[in-house]
Amino acid sequence: MNNLIYLLLAIIFETLATSLLNLSDGFNKILPAIGSLVLYLASIYCLSVCLKTVPVGIAYAIWSALGIVLVTLIGIFAFKQTPDWAAIIGFLLIISGVVVLNVFSKMGVQ
Repeated sequence: MNNLIYLLLAIIFETLATSLLNLSDGFNKILPAIGSLVLYLASIYCLSVCLKTVPVGIAYAIWSALGIVLVTLIGIFAFKQTPDWAAIIGFLLIISGVVVLNVFSKMGVQ
């Protein structure tokens, strides 16, 4: 179960880092830029610990899908970005793929 906690932390840190990256204005604002780098490093560290027991394909699929959902929600609520129908369908396809991997694949999380 610890491996899933590290994966969840990696996702949270990556999502926050991406949000700060958006606030950094192309690395012109130093505090959000530094915060983004620190959080990306924390995210990669947590992902690397998770990969001791979780297959890389499964971990990365979960990390990517949840990261996309969380960053999109932050974009909608914090940055007033509105996804169109094509984006929403794409997000649903990505999430569906992760569900298929986790439910039907024998490669799943141990």
